Amino acid sequence: MSGPEFRTLDDVVYGRVDDVSPGVRRVIAKNPSKFTYTGTGTYIVGRGDVVVIDPGPVIDSHRDALAAALAGETVRGILITHCHSDHSPLAAWLAAETGAPTFAVGPHLVVDEPEGMFDGEEELSVPDEPAESSDDAASSGDDAEPEVKMEESVDTGFAPDVAVSDGEVALEGPGLTMRAVTTPGHTSNHCCFSFEEERTLFTGDHVMGWSTTVVSPPDGDMRSYIDSLRKVAARDDALLWPTHGPCRDDAPTYVQALVDHRLARTAQIVDLLRASGPHTVPEIVRVLYTAVHPKLHRPAARSVMGHLIELVDDGRVHTVDGGPVRVAAQFAV
Repeated sequence: MSGPEFRTLDDVVYGRVDDVSPGVRRVIAKNPSKFTYTGTGTYIVGRGDVVVIDPGPVIDSHRDALAAALAGETVRGILITHCHSDHSPLAAWLAAETGAPTFAVGPHLVVDEPEGMFDGEEELSVPDEPAESSDDAASSGDDAEPEVKMEESVDTGFAPDVAVSDGEVALEGPGLTMRAVTTPGHTSNHCCFSFEEERTLFTGDHVMGWSTTVVSPPDGDMRSYIDSLRKVAARDDALLWPTHGPCRDDAPTYVQALVDHRLARTAQIVDLLRASGPHTVPEIVRVLYTAVHPKLHRPAARSVMGHLIELVDDGRVHTVDGGPVRVAAQFAV
């Protein structure tokens, strides 16, 4: 299955302050992984009076780099796209140091995992490999798909000082207007932020230039994610700046390709079930992800679960025993 054209991020120097546009600077934290690509990119928007987007994880070197980058400037606000642990934790330190309020949709919504939902997922584990990884990652082959990030570590201690809603101007000043664009799906409280003066959208983990994004239930929701992608594709942004990876200057085309990728995956699942009968989630993963290294099959199951939940809700797929969606259930059309 062909997919979106991904890009790499070159010349990464941890702790360095990079001017990426006239009004935007970026500092990348030294937390590279298959989940975070080269690391968390924290953005400083404005000059003199500034806002900081996704301060990042609690890493001493990153904290010190941000302190140096912000010396002599006034932080007017701290914007959080969502509460994964590589995005929001350093906000507490920054707010205490600067007195700036934090802005987000809200705290992370703690969703109880339905009992037995992920029983059987361990079938897809590989010894001596992390239990959490990317969903559509590929190791080799022309038809293989690029790596996709997945994070489940959540900053449950974060709650914003100011809760924002869709379309609301979070902060406004001379040459600096930041507007909230809510994009639930990756998490239920995910929010992008628009820098109006430069027609730039900071997309957090909703849209990333180097990969697709994992949508892991129960907090992640595939239908909401695709709807949010369509929302971004319909906007008039000149640039997309994700928290991980390179800038995208082809927003409508690229984001529509992400939508098409998800719809194609849904169609693959339905076609498989129609052609060869009932399958469990691990069986679906082994068929559809043959070009993917087995160490990545377990997290791939999370993506498949997201698609199946949507399909069952729409009545296109059902569980053979009539029970709830779960990894070990048999699914059929």
